[in-house]
Amino acid sequence: MANLSMSETSSIHSLPMRYADFPSLVEALDYAAQGETGMNFYDRRNQLVAVLEYRTLKERAMLGARRLLSLNLRKGDRVALIAETSTGFVEAFFACQYAGLIAVPLAIPMGVGQRDSYVAKLQGLIHSCNPAAIISSEEWIPLISSVTANAQQAHILSDNDFHTLPAQDMELHLPAPDDIAYLQYTSGSTRFPRGVIITHRAAMSNLHAISHDGIKLRAGDRCVSWLPFYHDMGLVGFMLTPVATQLSVDYLRTQDFAMRPLQWLKLISKNHGTVSVAPPFGYDLSLRRASEKELAELDLSSWRVAGVGAEPIPAELLSQFGEHFRQVNFNKDAFMPCYGLAENTLAVSFSEADSGAQVNEVDRDILEYEGKAVAPGKNTRAVSTFVNCGKALPGHHIEIRNELGAVLPERQVGQIYISGPSLMNGYFRDAASQEEIQSTGWMDTGDLGYLLNGYLYVTGRKKDLIIIRGRNIWPQDIEYVAESEPEIRSGDSIAFVSEEHGDGEKIILQVQCRVTSEERRQQIVHALTARIQSEFGVAVNIVLLPPHSIPRTSSGKPARAEARKRYLTEAIPASLQLAGFAQ
Repeated sequence: MANLSMSETSSIHSLPMRYADFPSLVEALDYAAQGETGMNFYDRRNQLVAVLEYRTLKERAMLGARRLLSLNLRKGDRVALIAETSTGFVEAFFACQYAGLIAVPLAIPMGVGQRDSYVAKLQGLIHSCNPAAIISSEEWIPLISSVTANAQQAHILSDNDFHTLPAQDMELHLPAPDDIAYLQYTSGSTRFPRGVIITHRAAMSNLHAISHDGIKLRAGDRCVSWLPFYHDMGLVGFMLTPVATQLSVDYLRTQDFAMRPLQWLKLISKNHGTVSVAPPFGYDLSLRRASEKELAELDLSSWRVAGVGAEPIPAELLSQFGEHFRQVNFNKDAFMPCYGLAENTLAVSFSEADSGAQVNEVDRDILEYEGKAVAPGKNTRAVSTFVNCGKALPGHHIEIRNELGAVLPERQVGQIYISGPSLMNGYFRDAASQEEIQSTGWMDTGDLGYLLNGYLYVTGRKKDLIIIRGRNIWPQDIEYVAESEPEIRSGDSIAFVSEEHGDGEKIILQVQCRVTSEERRQQIVHALTARIQSEFGVAVNIVLLPPHSIPRTSSGKPARAEARKRYLTEAIPASLQLAGFAQ
């Protein structure tokens, strides 16, 4: 139930604005606490349910730090935090910072039927980070207790338990810049997610670059987010950045956005939000759910930075979104494509402000056979389009290298390497990654792309690339053809190769299909088979799946390696593939 006596925190910047130029997250909050701004939490009806001014957050975090230290925890111990979009998570996260403990945000189950897979993942995460304490809302305590029953003893605390701990009377010491602030578990799918080590120095470096040079935040900006706090874009982009720049921020729970995507845009409209960022699927969901009645309630004229980050970014989707919401004063020039990853704290590059989504068209055949991004000519048969993700942030660097590590010239597709002050120290308990970064200062992101006039264009993940008979085919090109069918939604297809470098290799295209008519299902299969054969010159095996069958990472990207694994192990029975259960 919303508390009607509450009011949102102010957007007015009563302090001289500072762009995250602090040695640590603690000192960033200490400064923000002198102002009037803070965090606002909303329910699925966009009713305000909690307010957390930064001055209050500081008080509660310092008290929480003394409570945690009453458990005899030592500096550098890990504290796992079930990352719900709540004041409890934020307070516990900053309590860790004041106490010299390492916060470890962990995901919550996001959908029906995910309990078993979540339990397995949570067991692995807890085993990996070996926390001295685990803090969660009451809802998840039974599940956590069952997962940790046979593990090394950790203090398992509900939010209420945490708040009733005795506070140890002791002085709190500021963290050093090279102290570890938190571990960010990645959303990888080919191996178990790994804990990225982020120091205060790396975090503050990235927060400064994001706020001053990337988004170019302004005093009076108001942020709006539905992104989960366990993901780098949510944690760094919309929890830490507002604190470090003294801005107010409005939150929707991720689950509530997924059920009612237009609530995101309504909250921007209601509170005159100026900055909000989402992966492409967030824009796609909002576009698909926008009824004329709900559009009439919107005014998006205040939204000046509409960030979009995930690789690769579909240019057509941004064009459709911009055109559709133009009628409610959305400015397509607000689009700000960017590139980032948890291993660089968050951001690597941003496109230029007020320029919208800039694209580069290239000859697809030359791209596939020669790995070069060449402009279309008179003999071009097909075109691929990539979105400009901007130049590396100041002090950060991007190189495109071949498999031998040699730097490639512009327009040559290769592996994206990054370096700079925001780079992680390595993966937790992975000495090899730590030694490599310390000795070279560079990291292979696992992504592929090219540079053009210094701007980065991301073409895809190296592990997802379909290499077949001398060609490099981008899976999203095939998926785009499938999603152009009227019954197939954006994000409802996934392409991968069944066997690597073998005689039996073949391209598999799985499509979530809500059509129940067997005749129409066969028509879809035949039409897609013919179109893909015509456009790419390759044969594909098309498998129709029920809704919600395609695996995704925690950031919503298609998990192609996991889909391939399931396909090869026949995790989805043929009976289900053909049944076409509509949901």
